[in-house]
Amino acid sequence: MVPAREQKTGEEKLETMRHSAAHVMAEAVLSIFPEARFGIGPAIANGFYYDFELTRPLTPNDLPVITARINEIIAQNLPFIREEITKEEARQKFSDQPYKLELIDEIPEDKVSLYRQGGFTDLCRGPHVGSTGEIKAFRLVSIAGAYWRGDEHNPMLQRIYGVAFATREALEEYIKRIDEAARRDHRKLGRELDLFSIHEEAGPGLVCWHPKGATVRRIIEDFWKEVHIKRGYEIIYTPHIAKLGLWKTSGHWEFYQDYLYSPMEVEGEEYIIKPMNCLYHILIYKTRLRSYRELPLRYAELGTVYRYERSGVLHGLSRVRGFTQDDAHIFCRFDQLEDEVAGVLDLAMFMTDTFGFVNYQVLLSTRPEKYTGTAQMWQGATDTLERALTRKKIAYDIDPGEGVFYGPKIDIKFEDAAGRAWQGPTIQVDFNLPQRFGVACIGEDGKEQPVAMVHRTVLGSMERFMASLIEHYGGAFPVWLAPVQVTIIPVADRHIEYANKLKIELKDDGIRAELDDQSETVNHKIRQAQLSKVPYMLIIGDKEVSASTVSVRCRSGQQKNDILFTNFKESVKKAITDKDKEMAL
Repeated sequence: MVPAREQKTGEEKLETMRHSAAHVMAEAVLSIFPEARFGIGPAIANGFYYDFELTRPLTPNDLPVITARINEIIAQNLPFIREEITKEEARQKFSDQPYKLELIDEIPEDKVSLYRQGGFTDLCRGPHVGSTGEIKAFRLVSIAGAYWRGDEHNPMLQRIYGVAFATREALEEYIKRIDEAARRDHRKLGRELDLFSIHEEAGPGLVCWHPKGATVRRIIEDFWKEVHIKRGYEIIYTPHIAKLGLWKTSGHWEFYQDYLYSPMEVEGEEYIIKPMNCLYHILIYKTRLRSYRELPLRYAELGTVYRYERSGVLHGLSRVRGFTQDDAHIFCRFDQLEDEVAGVLDLAMFMTDTFGFVNYQVLLSTRPEKYTGTAQMWQGATDTLERALTRKKIAYDIDPGEGVFYGPKIDIKFEDAAGRAWQGPTIQVDFNLPQRFGVACIGEDGKEQPVAMVHRTVLGSMERFMASLIEHYGGAFPVWLAPVQVTIIPVADRHIEYANKLKIELKDDGIRAELDDQSETVNHKIRQAQLSKVPYMLIIGDKEVSASTVSVRCRSGQQKNDILFTNFKESVKKAITDKDKEMAL
């Protein structure tokens, strides 16, 4: 047996320290709950976790107790000691730990490695830091349920998450970011702002849009349609189910079966709920013979699709089972392909900028292990994407093996105001589906020739995009997106008639206004409008009625008095038309 010090630097050392922290946490939990059975405890981004089977549910009140025990172990500065023993010896050592026994059985070697600190021993390949005293800046942050090895057929364990950093300052900075993320959490804001809900009795991962959330979504969709029509797209609509054979022909049933819902029988035929829109777009293309002169054809659809996601990964709007893609498919000649990809990149950047996302990362995802088509087809598609990126002078990174089964893709991940990445536009070149479905056109020589196909989305799904918008703006949408743009607050009942007249004028000009005529104080009404993150509040009193003016208060607290109502209305209309991201009076 030897001390287990492995010399690491930078990120490797940080990951090693986080892994060691997981072992210390496991020791702490087993000292408090001696009957516990423990699973695995890896390092993860920013921290670590460990899974336990316990005789009672953990609560947040347990975390300080576990933390205190961890600090005691750290203070002892116990060395991490590595040992190698036979698998049979390991089975005897962990005879009362079924999860460890399962892991031991899967190890192909005759011997296994263990790590020990003090009286605690764990099955582990390592590496670890030299001693527990090297773990300083950590915090336990949450408790969650997790199926053993991620399989819903296995027992549900209790997972404790922690974060760990090289310095106390780095930890505190991370906690600040986490607190800010919690403040912006779209699930919390969705409830507070009455935007959407998800009901367990209806089914997890299925979203109900409330009037205010539906208003924001409608504005986005109307803008999306307007932009696409201007850029030569044709809007289409397709059904929600299709025969299973269609998805077998496409290869989706073979490659994505785990994410598709079980077939239903209709008049002796098997149907499934559609997981994507592309196959119907192909069928529309094939309704008649196409000439090369007609291409490119750009079909766009806000199409709702359904995919099975395990309940453990569902997360508000960002991971759901039913979602609407801002989907489009371009059918073009091969000599048009690079231009079409470049055009989609232009559109993607325009949409991303319009909604206020100025920082983003571009990834070129290459051929995965499981794919269809030939390596030559894949290389040709990948080269086309690279040429388009180079032509548009867009910096990108290679994401090896992350293409979809039918072709390589470009992913654009934009950052929100808190610096978190969200999946946004995706552009995929597909030589496979056109080949499988015989998608062709009549060429200049009068003969059939194959057609290239581009799958693309410039926002992603409406659900995930709304989640990103809510968190990016912290629920305080720019005025053109705000579900309520103006709240009119009369000081007294005698001002209600004039306030209602202003509301009607605003609505007639397409401005979303509401009148707060509750029997409450003005300060209470202002507070309610601020909590609802309404961009503008108009305070109406005697002076405003007599002079046809308004006192305007922004949700930021900025206020201006004696503004002519017509001037205010025109400034709001301009901010909406210009899609201003900042508010001003």
